[in-house]
Amino acid sequence: MTLPELAQRIDLLREDTQPQWGKMTPQHMVEHLTATLLLATGKVTVKVYTPQNQLAQMRAFLMSDRPIPRGVVSPAVGSDLPPLKNESFGAAIEEFRSCFEAFHSYYEVNPEAVHINPAFGELTYAEWQQFMKKHFTHHFEQFGLL
Repeated sequence: MTLPELAQRIDLLREDTQPQWGKMTPQHMVEHLTATLLLATGKVTVKVYTPQNQLAQMRAFLMSDRPIPRGVVSPAVGSDLPPLKNESFGAAIEEFRSCFEAFHSYYEVNPEAVHINPAFGELTYAEWQQFMKKHFTHHFEQFGLL
């Protein structure tokens, strides 16, 4: 499944969909995915939390077919749910769609750009696409969309 095909699975999500694990609500999950799109285009910046001597191992995981484990906690986010940013679930979905399109457009204009991922360090467009596939799959499985 291509990244754009995968991203379309968001259309199957409903505001009252219950997660199969974890404590995110559908809107929290959508806003979380949107936040990673903003990181990938440099609209939001974050530090690298992974120690330098572990980055090669983390990047090997990123480029592998291994899924993100259930229950993993992003060091940049923590285990508490952040406050919702959008006024509604529908607004969160629209922001996700807009940021997804902007993600691809950004790299068409800036093909050499690299931006920081808190777990994997500096990523190129191709590496961000790999991250998005892995990350979207993880959360879409969480909500039964795959």
